[in-house]
Amino acid sequence: LKEIRERLRFLNDVGLDYLTLSRNSGTLSGGESQRIRLASQIGSGLTGVLYVLDEPSIGLHQRDNARLLDTLKHLRDIGNTVIVVEHDEDAILHADYVVDIGPAAGIHGGHIIAQGTPQQIMASPASITGKYLSGELEVATPAVRREAKKNRRLK
Repeated sequence: LKEIRERLRFLNDVGLDYLTLSRNSGTLSGGESQRIRLASQIGSGLTGVLYVLDEPSIGLHQRDNARLLDTLKHLRDIGNTVIVVEHDEDAILHADYVVDIGPAAGIHGGHIIAQGTPQQIMASPASITGKYLSGELEVATPAVRREAKKNRRLK
């Protein structure tokens, strides 16, 4: 019973409280599926486990993202190793150690550009990620937004 409660609490904490038992697993997003699998591990209380997660924050509201990060820290604190592939700024800033791989995507990447604490990444002149984290670079808000097509509406 304790394990079931832990799993349900975790599902709630990471923003999956809207899921129902009648939901077909094939309709879940990758992030939802990953968080459900993580919930099955949380309840077991295992230690000494290596968790590798690929962008677990995808599709999460900021509030739920903070809960996910707290859960990942808890997994670390009880004696597990947690490796997260992530592009989310909050996740990177809360990491113990960051490996910045680039300099670009696909065949133009795959090289370690910088590694260390988030502060060390921000101080690295070679790290574009560090420049965005520090605020030196930012994604500009478009001055003009495109008009919505009049025939496209939500019903």
